[in-house]
Amino acid sequence: MVGGRRFRPGGGFGRQLDEYETRVGVPPPSESPTPPAGGLVDSAVYIRGHRFASPSGLAETYRCLQEQDSAMAWIGLYRPDIEQITSLAREFRLHDLAVEDAINAHQRPKLERYGETLFVVLRAARYDDLREEVEFSELHLFIGPGFVVTVRHGEAPDLAAVRRRMEVEAQMLARGPEAVLYAILDQVVDGYAPVVAGLENDIDEIETQVFGGDPNASRRIYGLSREVIQFQRAARPLLAVLDALADGAGSADTDEELRRYLRDVTDHLTQVVERVDGFRHLLQNILTVNATLVSQQQNEEMRSLTAASYAQNEELKKVSSWAAILFAPTLIGTVYGMNFVHMPELHWRFGYLFALLLMLLVCGTLYLIFKRRGWL
Repeated sequence: MVGGRRFRPGGGFGRQLDEYETRVGVPPPSESPTPPAGGLVDSAVYIRGHRFASPSGLAETYRCLQEQDSAMAWIGLYRPDIEQITSLAREFRLHDLAVEDAINAHQRPKLERYGETLFVVLRAARYDDLREEVEFSELHLFIGPGFVVTVRHGEAPDLAAVRRRMEVEAQMLARGPEAVLYAILDQVVDGYAPVVAGLENDIDEIETQVFGGDPNASRRIYGLSREVIQFQRAARPLLAVLDALADGAGSADTDEELRRYLRDVTDHLTQVVERVDGFRHLLQNILTVNATLVSQQQNEEMRSLTAASYAQNEELKKVSSWAAILFAPTLIGTVYGMNFVHMPELHWRFGYLFALLLMLLVCGTLYLIFKRRGWL
């Protein structure tokens, strides 16, 4: 019996406990994926994999952790303020550079060791079905002797699910802070699967748009390519983090069970990275095909426009030709219609016939010229 609570031996990894014993302190709050405000979301102290206490604040957590031997604290924060981060840094002797990264966020996935403390940055992702967009969020972890601190700067991942699963699998949780780290890594990588499915569905829709001649396809291709690149930046560096942990960056004496767990996470992440790489190449090919189809469509439109312009020019030639032919008799008639007294042809007996023949000759000559040139 520890602190008024009896502990049952663990039932093995993956085996659910029959029931929880009565806990000391306040009931544990729910580490929901979308907390209403920033700050402390959940804090718990565990002994041999079982929740011993649920402190309501950081000071109480520190005190409980100091009073119990072989205890582990798991503190969950959501967009904390500087005072909370400073308090944690002072209590657990966190490095200034890691604290600065946790405050400022906007980091790429990485793993750094500061003495006995690991600082891990993860980029979680989730697919929004309504907006058909990928949302990315940042998660920072401080892993040290007897403590785990998670700092979320977004809605994902659902750490409440990780905590519930680990509390049920007490034997796994009893392996210490590294077990929590691997469980969170697994949750982040598992969260990539729906994103991959959503992106794959978007690519299928884009292919339909491209071959359907949708003019908005190019814009969507560029937008989806940007999401795929961001996904690559979130997932690919995580492989280096997992490789470093497998090489002993976490702890040289990590037991074999956790190493198997880590290799499984690495396998899943490798599949995700390979599929995302394939998405990027596929989108590049789709963009090339779309550019080709757009070019073909523009060529067809140019040919149609050229044909219409040619037909218009032909009609204009005909109109111009007939206008020139009709202008000739009009000019002759205008000359002989002038009211001058001294005009030789006015009193000539054959003057009228001469004017008509002249008009006919000019019109016939112009008709033959335009006909030979193909204007008529």
